Amino acid sequence: MGKIEIKDIPAAYFGIFFVVIIAAALLGKLPGGMVGGFAIMMALGYAFEWVGDRTPIVKDYLGGGPIICIFASAALVYCGIMPDGTKAVIDGFMKGGGFLTFYIASLIVGSILGIESRLLIKAGVRFAIPIICGLIVASLFAAVVAFVIGKNPLESIAFVTYPIMGGGLGAGVLPIAEIFEKTAGMNTEEVLGLLIPPMALGNVVSIIAGGLLYRLGCSKPNLTGNGNLMKVDADADVEETSSRELSYKALMLGIFTACTMVMAGRLLGMVITGVHYYALMIIAVAVLKCTNALPKEIEDSCAVWFGFMAKYLTAPLLVGVGVTYTDLGLVIDALSFANILLVVAVVLGAVIGAGLGGMLVGFYFIESAIAAGLCMANMGGTGDVAVLSAAKRMKLMPFAQISSRLGGALILVVVGLTVPFLL
Repeated sequence: MGKIEIKDIPAAYFGIFFVVIIAAALLGKLPGGMVGGFAIMMALGYAFEWVGDRTPIVKDYLGGGPIICIFASAALVYCGIMPDGTKAVIDGFMKGGGFLTFYIASLIVGSILGIESRLLIKAGVRFAIPIICGLIVASLFAAVVAFVIGKNPLESIAFVTYPIMGGGLGAGVLPIAEIFEKTAGMNTEEVLGLLIPPMALGNVVSIIAGGLLYRLGCSKPNLTGNGNLMKVDADADVEETSSRELSYKALMLGIFTACTMVMAGRLLGMVITGVHYYALMIIAVAVLKCTNALPKEIEDSCAVWFGFMAKYLTAPLLVGVGVTYTDLGLVIDALSFANILLVVAVVLGAVIGAGLGGMLVGFYFIESAIAAGLCMANMGGTGDVAVLSAAKRMKLMPFAQISSRLGGALILVVVGLTVPFLL
């Protein structure tokens, strides 16, 4: 039996580090900013991930470590176990410190620059098809299940399908509620009370579905590209990744380029209004990739940085997602039998619709179901990280962000056009 390691750290040393950090947190000595944020989130994240990846049923069917990182952390807050000071440090690091933006930007830039440009163009122009198919089938499933259980099918589409597929709270549910208020004359607080619980439960179901799709890919390898969205011809020219070497220079170039592209997205937002800067950043990076504007050294460095972030900082980030962005109270509020059936129907419809729609345009079923289906049904950026982590498909981050941002914008258009006929 080999030595036990937790995230490549000998268990004995990890245990010492863990005890020191937890003691500082419990005694109110956890510093704010990067030092305290990284320390507590790495300690909890690596521990929860290790447990989740070794827990029966959880590791096989529910996504393993990622789902434990999120919901164990959220439970610490919900049950009042985590000190307020520790929560404040994590909240500050995730929001004010911008760790979530830093992580997502690193994965977007690294994964796009690591894709062969011809495949990127092919996949990008076809991606709207599975998104639209996912929305249509999710709405259809919600209507059918609502009819069977005695609910109003049209209202179920409005109050369950739309908030789940809307791209989260800030970019989805809140503007949807405003549309409901103006179009249907409903009170905003009342609408939010109806929309938020299904959205929260839909995020949970989407994460679990990500883990299940990973298992499906293991048992049905013909349905998956193992992280590659587009089916590749036998003679296709796929980029070689084995030559990319981890070095201090590569990490520096990866960080610098990722942060620069965030600035580019925000600057473009001054000219192209009404579009989230993540979407503009994706477009900018894709243009650089497709025009070969960057030296291969920079592209490879961004791919190396992507690999480092995905391997070592995903679990800490998911702890932040659990503490800062996951309200177990909202999930519990949504746990009625009817709501569970409707939410599962919507997520299942998104998976089947996006998966089959993707196959129509040459995508793998599982990757399309995840990127265009589940990443529409979760809660935006934080949900994308959780779903892709549970499904072990972090390379799909650019397409996940397209689903969350541009797909979420599509939902707002659909809501505005259809709500008068649904309510």
